[in-house]
Amino acid sequence: MRKEVISPGQLFAMIVLYELGTALVVPVGLESGHAVWLSILFALPGGILLYLVFADLYLQFPDQVISGYARKILGKWIGWPVGLLFLPVLLYNGSRNLRESGDLLISASYDKTPIFIINSIMVVAVMYILIKGIEVFSRTAEIFLWIIIVMGLICNFIVLASGLVEYKNLFPLHGSDLREALKSAYPNIWIFPFGELVCFTTIMPQFNKARKIKKTGMLAITVSACLLSFTHAVEMGVLGENLYSRTTFPMFTTITLVNVANFIQRLDAFVMLTLIIGVFFKMSVYCYAAVTIAADLFKVRNSRKLIIPAGVVMLFSSIISAENFPVHMNDGKVFLENILPVFCAVIPILLYLIHRIRRKFGLYR
Repeated sequence: MRKEVISPGQLFAMIVLYELGTALVVPVGLESGHAVWLSILFALPGGILLYLVFADLYLQFPDQVISGYARKILGKWIGWPVGLLFLPVLLYNGSRNLRESGDLLISASYDKTPIFIINSIMVVAVMYILIKGIEVFSRTAEIFLWIIIVMGLICNFIVLASGLVEYKNLFPLHGSDLREALKSAYPNIWIFPFGELVCFTTIMPQFNKARKIKKTGMLAITVSACLLSFTHAVEMGVLGENLYSRTTFPMFTTITLVNVANFIQRLDAFVMLTLIIGVFFKMSVYCYAAVTIAADLFKVRNSRKLIIPAGVVMLFSSIISAENFPVHMNDGKVFLENILPVFCAVIPILLYLIHRIRRKFGLYR
C-alpha cells in the first residue's frame, strides 16, 4: 500500500482548524475576566515550546507515533501501558467535542431533534473521511480553512460595523488583570487548545518535508492564537465580562445581537457552520490519533478497521458521559485541570528529557 503523505500547506490547515475547533465558540479563560483575549496571547509562547517538543520527538523517531517511541524510550514494560493510557483520553475528549456541537445545534435550531441523531450524523461523516485516508482528510482541510476564514471575516466585519463592540469592556488592564490573565493562560489555555496538539504526534510521520515541520507548526499555532484572541476580544467587547462568563456559547450570543439597518441579522447559521466544521476536524484528528495508537499497540496492519469501533465509542460516550450540558462543562473543567495536562504536557516532556539523557550517556542498546 502506498504511504500517504501530507504537505506543509495541508499540515498548516489541519493545525489551524484543529486549534480553532470548539475554542472559537465556547468560553475560555474565564478566570482572567475581561483580559481573556490577552490570556490567549500569553499562552502562545508556551504552546509553541510544547509543539517544538512534539516536533523534536518526531524528528528523532520519524517513522513512529508517540506510543512507538514511548516503548523505545521507556522500555516495553513501561512504554506500552503509557501508550495504552492515551486511548481512553483521546476517545473521551473527542466525544466531548461531539457533545458540545450537538448541544449548540439543539439549543440554536434543532430543539425537536434527539441529540443522538445529530451526533450520529457527525460521527458517520468523521468515519467516512478517515476511511478515505489522512491524505484525503488533509486536502479537505485546505478547502475548509478558506471557508472558515471567509465566514470569520464576514461575521467580524458585520459585528464591528454594527457598533456593538464596547471597547471599555476590554480595557483598562491593571496589574491584577495581567496576573489573572497569566494565571488563566497556564495551565488552562496552554493545554486547551495548544497542548491538545499532542494528537499530531500520530500525524507527523505522514509529513513529507521533515525539515519544515517546526516552521509550519509554529506559524499555524501563531495564526490560530491571533484568530482566537481577536474573536474572543470581539465577544468580550460585545457581551461584557458578566454576560460572557454566563453564556454557554458566547459567539452564538454575540452574532444573534447583530442588526444592521434592520436588514443584516440572523447570522447564527455562520456560527453553527463554523462549529460543525471545527468539531468535524478536531474530532477526526482525535479519532485518527486513537486509531493509530491502537493499531501500533496491538499490531493491527490495517488501522482503518478500527475507525468504525472508535467512532461508535465516541458516539455513545458523548451521550452517556453527562446527563446535561452544565454537568458536561463541570466534568470538562475537572478533566482539563487534572488529567489532560498529564497526557498533553507531562508525558511528552518526560519522554523528551529521558530521550536526551539516554542519548547523551549512550544508554540505548
